[in-house]
Amino acid sequence: MSAPRTRRERVPGPAGVIECAVDEPEGVPRGTALVAHPHPLYGGTLDNKVVHTLARTFAELGYVAWRPNFRGVGESEGTHDEGRGEVDDLAAVLAHTGARRPVLAGYSFGAAMVARLAARLAAAGEPAERLVLIAPAVRLLEVPPVPADTLVIHGEEDRTVPLADVLAWARPQDLPIVVVPGADHFFHRRLALLRRIVTANWR
Repeated sequence: MSAPRTRRERVPGPAGVIECAVDEPEGVPRGTALVAHPHPLYGGTLDNKVVHTLARTFAELGYVAWRPNFRGVGESEGTHDEGRGEVDDLAAVLAHTGARRPVLAGYSFGAAMVARLAARLAAAGEPAERLVLIAPAVRLLEVPPVPADTLVIHGEEDRTVPLADVLAWARPQDLPIVVVPGADHFFHRRLALLRRIVTANWR
């Protein structure tokens, strides 16, 4: 299978232009996936290797995968808003795509942001197709409960967001967690495995 085609787009957002990378599948798309990057103040961008892996995986699964830069990152305008305006940024990109029932995926800070967006969409009667949360930042950010079919993947050796914290967040929801043995928060040398897990868990 050939690599997905990637293009750059600039989308109007609440704080100005939002820079996006868009990975397109071969053939007719089955849907849209929105992929959110890790914390902007700690080097998170749409080119993060975990985010890139997620986007390429979804493109290979047949989705148009959108990777926005949050406000103040890269060519996206505005300044960091402590996780408030960032959800608005994601909502603006989603509105621009015109997608209904998108897949929402995110890594670390981005996982918290898509979980918040999913709660907003569900409250409006327009739930996401499915969520994929990689190393969700439950330790420093409020992450709302998520649907029962959410795929959560976490590293056994994560020192940034300890596995125990994620289990404590998941336990009241009876939400299973896929634990990657030996993986840290950054999934060094585990990207191919991450891709296989997402693909194997997809319908």
